Amino acid sequence: MESKLPVWTVCGLGVTQIIGYGTLYYAFSILVPDIARDIGRSQEWVFGAFSIALFVGSIAAPVAGHLADKFGAGRLMAAGSILAALSLCLTAFAPGATTFAIGLAITEVVSTAVLYAVAFTAIVQVGGRTAQTSIVHLTLIAGFASSVFWPLTSWLHGYLSWREIYLLFAAMNLLVCLPVHLALGRLTSRSAPAVAATTATVGDRRRTNGSMLVFSLMLVGFAVEGYALSAILVHMVPLTQALGLGAAGLLVASMFGPAQVASRLINLGFGKELSQRWLAVIATVLLPIGLVILLLTTPWGPGAVLFAICFGLGSGLTSIVGGTLPLELFGREGYGRRLGWCTSAKQLTSAIAPVAMAVSMGGLGVVHSLWITAAVGIVGAAAFLAIVIVTAAQRGPAATESAA
Repeated sequence: MESKLPVWTVCGLGVTQIIGYGTLYYAFSILVPDIARDIGRSQEWVFGAFSIALFVGSIAAPVAGHLADKFGAGRLMAAGSILAALSLCLTAFAPGATTFAIGLAITEVVSTAVLYAVAFTAIVQVGGRTAQTSIVHLTLIAGFASSVFWPLTSWLHGYLSWREIYLLFAAMNLLVCLPVHLALGRLTSRSAPAVAATTATVGDRRRTNGSMLVFSLMLVGFAVEGYALSAILVHMVPLTQALGLGAAGLLVASMFGPAQVASRLINLGFGKELSQRWLAVIATVLLPIGLVILLLTTPWGPGAVLFAICFGLGSGLTSIVGGTLPLELFGREGYGRRLGWCTSAKQLTSAIAPVAMAVSMGGLGVVHSLWITAAVGIVGAAAFLAIVIVTAAQRGPAATESAA
């Protein structure tokens, strides 16, 4: 019999995801100027070290997924909270550039044990038939991570050095996140992943489980999403300014966060009956649509705002699909491992995208670079659309066999 997910788990995980993403990811950009001065390197060098750290973390994601399946996601997150605190301390005490880069890489490796992929796995291991809805609830709460930690880090930086802030962040992972993850560990260790899927039919699973084609298409789709989002978001303000929007670029960028949260609210209200296959297509196609709107209307302000809204809606939905699509396609068995590979694909391209976009803008210009990114985004939407077509074709023969 499937257990019911306690309300406190989603709320508690929401808090730990806000702290996790805030301390291990979002706060970094605020602290870069101070870090660069302190370790005697340029800001470009520091951002480069962060990109390499993200790349290293992407390699570790499948391992984290396998461990979550084997030992329980809650236990892994508890260990991850301790390791996250230790890695933040190591980074804070780094005496020079090399040790700082090593500490940063370790931090991103450890982050794979405490962020979305493993949190989703914990929900699936405990949540039974409510898992898909609970994943949406979690992304809604965790979506405020940047809204909380960008201003919080800026405020703290008025009183503390970057090293002291990292030590404070380490304490937050120990004092707030660890107790929640320990309590969650007791639930997930008792809840072995069910063999039967909760959101797909038996026929669907017989046809899709182990399908390398469907799985490969899913990886391509998530990799493209990661590239398009990272390439644009890192360069959002410079891009809009280069297109002649000037100071309005900040206003455009500010629309992204609210649109991201709105997409999750809309999905909660109206998307319950929508297949996650189609939600993945919608989420991905919103990204190139937003870019095309920006390119065709620039420097018209309302067009740029519409671009930011489309991009924010797409980004918000991709966070949901990242957890729900593998569940719908393949069920609960081996969910953590599959999600680890999806996270790896997305994070790998996210690490490469900012540098690739910078090189492209320098060599080809902003407009051509945006058209290329839009074309790449269409490839991602096509990959998810192909999943819809392939799985529909697989269901057809299954239905025929059942009737016979």
